[in-house]
Amino acid sequence: MAPPAFDGARAYDYLKQQTAFGPRMPGSEASAECLQYLLKHFRGLAQQVDTQSFAYTDPYSGQAIPMVNVIARFRGLETGTEPILLVAHWDSRPRTDYPSDQAKSNEPIAGANDGASGVAVLMELADLFAAKPPACDVVILLVDGEDWGKEGDYNNYLIGSRYFASRGIRGHYRFGIVIDMVGDKDQQIYREGFSNEYYLPLNNMIWNAARDLGISTFHDSVKYTITDDHLPISAAGVPTVDIIDFDYPYWHTDQDTADKCSAESLSNVGRVLAEIAYNRTLWPRK
Repeated sequence: MAPPAFDGARAYDYLKQQTAFGPRMPGSEASAECLQYLLKHFRGLAQQVDTQSFAYTDPYSGQAIPMVNVIARFRGLETGTEPILLVAHWDSRPRTDYPSDQAKSNEPIAGANDGASGVAVLMELADLFAAKPPACDVVILLVDGEDWGKEGDYNNYLIGSRYFASRGIRGHYRFGIVIDMVGDKDQQIYREGFSNEYYLPLNNMIWNAARDLGISTFHDSVKYTITDDHLPISAAGVPTVDIIDFDYPYWHTDQDTADKCSAESLSNVGRVLAEIAYNRTLWPRK
């Protein structure tokens, strides 16, 4: 079944609208405003939208930080089976690890690519799913607090996906795909190491779809092994892989802004995910 056309320009607008709120670190006013924007979008398109609200005790300040995951369900042609899970983090980093000016080291980042890009792709996919049902039910998950931890402190990253994974998700999803940092103008996406090692058939599905679509920015080799939201979800029993472009010079800097991203790059990833969502013949056997 052919998917509807993915509109990269509209996805890029979604990216810019997120960054217009400002840095969206958990507990901030910008985060609260962006959350309402996201809820309005998905409630207008999905059959069901739920939130997971929780407080995270920040180890650096001792304060309770409010965080929210958003879960939007779209009905597909085949009902009564496990849905596909598509995931992106919607928060942005609360500090700058590699500032262009040391005076900016404690400032939060815009997170255009590292945050808004994956969400923008999923927002546009929601438009597609509302216009034409996918092959089976699809759940879009936006996780909060992915980028909270200080550099190297992996116990305080992936907070929203850890919370989601702790809710008893085994057997509730067919498979999952995380997208992260997918908007870079100079897009170069390689197979992620954990995904390739543990869920090779799922990773093959993605790269086969990219190849069949003629998308040259997906490179068929492993370059990086990344700690990302796919790990806690996989550990909880849902096979999940990661699409991530880690060749991004503005990562965790104050220059991760919308002008470093492009509609074409968003479209590349969106087209691959749409191809998978609408064509069950691509899916690996259980």
